[in-house]
Amino acid sequence: MASDVVVTRTSDRSDPLARAWVARAVRRIEADAMRSADTHLIRFPLPTDLGVDLYLKDESTHVTGSLKHRLARSLFLYALCNGWLGEGRPVIESSSGSTAVSEAYFARLIGLPFIAVMPERTSVEKIALIERQGGRCHLVADPTTIYDVSRQLAEETGGHYMDQFTHAERATDWRGNNNIAESIFAQMSLEEHPIPEWIVIAAGTGGTSATIGRFVRYRGHKTRLCVPDPENSAFFDAWCDSNPTQRAVGSRIEGIGRPRVEPSFVGQVIDRMVSVPDACSVAAMRGVQEVLGRKVGPSTGTNLWAAFGLVDQMARAGRQGSVVALLCDGGERYEKTYYDDQWVAAQGWDLTDPLESVRTFLHSGAWTGR
Repeated sequence: MASDVVVTRTSDRSDPLARAWVARAVRRIEADAMRSADTHLIRFPLPTDLGVDLYLKDESTHVTGSLKHRLARSLFLYALCNGWLGEGRPVIESSSGSTAVSEAYFARLIGLPFIAVMPERTSVEKIALIERQGGRCHLVADPTTIYDVSRQLAEETGGHYMDQFTHAERATDWRGNNNIAESIFAQMSLEEHPIPEWIVIAAGTGGTSATIGRFVRYRGHKTRLCVPDPENSAFFDAWCDSNPTQRAVGSRIEGIGRPRVEPSFVGQVIDRMVSVPDACSVAAMRGVQEVLGRKVGPSTGTNLWAAFGLVDQMARAGRQGSVVALLCDGGERYEKTYYDDQWVAAQGWDLTDPLESVRTFLHSGAWTGR
């Protein structure tokens, strides 16, 4: 009697040319990283000895000018190694601006077309930066539609939707590998208070706060994570109510705050959230120029408003230590918006009282902001 014959089935999709293209693309991105120095950690000049040191992690010194350079690099490597990008395939991204600037840079680096889907209200300076990197901007009137429009464009062009809002928290190795958290703690190592009491970072995708929150737990640091959130963002109420289905209008502070809770927002690693009025964010970004001698972006203003409050709280309690806040990007991108008095007035923002609070703190160390 004949024995049963076992047939082995195989299906081979290997493509040596495609794999070689991916290897070249990864090498170009890694070579670009090797050419780039780390970003600076600036000691913020507080006016008096409060017993608390404040530092700014200056992400504006990346070649594309913002914190999102790190994210874009990670997203491209993640997509390449997952087999999602291929030679000639367009890259599409939903963005309020800075991520698109950085992704346009990396797309051009590896020879791919790039399309940014952004709200119409995105600053003209950011649009110009994207186009300067070889990207194309697709503007939409309703910011809540950027996800669906991005998916549609990817389908129509045969491209890949990068989807930073889903993949930001997983594309970066939160255990180290020169991520932003590891960089902060390395640069703080010789300071008087090397382990920060607080790190302050507002959320856009939530990827950076997830990386920092996971890292401090992985390394066993006592550092706590504070995430300030602008007006009209879904994150703060969702976090307070433990309701990930929370919806909101959407922030008017570019780069942070969202109309929905994004998949990359990991609320469990956050120790404190602060709801920051838009006028306070803008007042802080303007006020610190007088001390730093340079302009910063509005999300940095949000971070600093919360950081000033934490410094004051620690000083009042007699606690010595350090606080690190992120300087996300420079103010040059916002000359015609947040630094324009007429534009600010048109938003209905009165900066008088919050700007007085910032200036009082920067000159005397007394914090009156609430």
